[in-house]
Amino acid sequence: MSEVLVNETVLRDAHQSLMATRMSTEDMLSIVEKMDEAGYYALECWGGATYDSAIRFLDEDPWERLREIKKRTPNTKLMMLLRGQNLIGYRHYADDLVDKFVENAAKNGIDIFRIFDALNDPRNLEASLKAVKKYGAHAQLTIAYTTSDVHTIEYYTDLAKQLNDMGADSICLKDMAGILTPAVAKDLIPAIKAVTDVPLNLHTHATSGVSQMTYLVAVEAGVDIIDTAISSFAEGTSQPSTESTALAFKELGIDTHLNIDILEEIADYFKGIRNKYLENGILDPKMLFSDPKALIYQVPGGMLSNLNSQLREAGASDKYDDVLNEVPNVREDLGFPPLVTPMSQMVGTQAVFNILTGERYKMVPTEIKDYLKGNYGKSPAPIDEEFRQSIIGNDEIIDFRPADRLEPEFERLKKELGDLAKNDEDVITFALFPQVGRQYLEKKYKPASTKEEPIKIQARYTRSV
Repeated sequence: MSEVLVNETVLRDAHQSLMATRMSTEDMLSIVEKMDEAGYYALECWGGATYDSAIRFLDEDPWERLREIKKRTPNTKLMMLLRGQNLIGYRHYADDLVDKFVENAAKNGIDIFRIFDALNDPRNLEASLKAVKKYGAHAQLTIAYTTSDVHTIEYYTDLAKQLNDMGADSICLKDMAGILTPAVAKDLIPAIKAVTDVPLNLHTHATSGVSQMTYLVAVEAGVDIIDTAISSFAEGTSQPSTESTALAFKELGIDTHLNIDILEEIADYFKGIRNKYLENGILDPKMLFSDPKALIYQVPGGMLSNLNSQLREAGASDKYDDVLNEVPNVREDLGFPPLVTPMSQMVGTQAVFNILTGERYKMVPTEIKDYLKGNYGKSPAPIDEEFRQSIIGNDEIIDFRPADRLEPEFERLKKELGDLAKNDEDVITFALFPQVGRQYLEKKYKPASTKEEPIKIQARYTRSV
């Protein structure tokens, strides 16, 4: 019997993709011990937008969430999504802060760090990889999958070999938009396996409706690990269903090591949680359905849910399809970046501005200008110089690793935060999200009798991956 290992995403990517990362720690902890008995390879439970949402919307300590989950999972690895030099924020941070973040995350329970860069620029993975190795954790280096004229089989195999040679403990092919088709997977998986000697993890979303077919082909082609979500928070813009996948593979003689009876208990628990979020309007039913148009728009699940939310708040829900049609155009202008955080937010926001203002690039966020200056790394495809100049004029364009010009910042920020910092975790919170982080910490350390309602601050960007 062949086998495939399974990561469960309900504690992170599933609710991030379906309802903008609003699941509370309380709703997770009652079932985590049972999840530890299910036979998962790992629980993806941290990173991505979970940290930001915890302090911004939920008035929760993300570090405490991690510690509490770790207490309840002696048998299962914990995994987080790390945005390379961006950590879990939205800019590049200095190498000393990267080191400090990884140190604390590993100490508090993260076993596997899935590290990616929005542009697939390996230079932006170097500091995170070094830190993960330093603190004895597993470094899963990641390829953000997308399609364009430059994103060929050769492009991906060259990148995979480079990540393998950098010292990856495993490699993840991250299909955040659910656009990897069975036909491409049939060719791409063996090609990557042929140039690497570490396990290959495939991550996809059910957004376009082809994900389960893709998983079957990929496993038959040699992929070692896949990501699924328990059925109550599966499909739509989330991952394929854990139970359905396990049952189908069992009939085919593919061992997932999962206990179906326990999975059913977990699913029943999360049905109640899902219904609660449906009733209070946080989970939009629209996100529970697949949309084949994703194969055209290439928009990740989390980005779809947040674009919908963003337009609804602006009173422009009727512009949803117009914005989706504009996304591929913006992406082409910017050199075909993969639509993964922070590029998904940047491209999505620019598409919204282009539609709502009625004039393309009339409003351009600072982040887009910084990207065009090279401050995020190298674009996958060359950017038209006339277009670039129309946005940033004659500003300097850099061609080195963006973080090379960043001065160490942890000690400086610790001093700036002063007595409000009780530990390194507090400094990291402030470093990653200065305004929201400071307000969160001020509220956290107020005497209980003077505490107010949770801080509700509108995110600068909507969140996806």
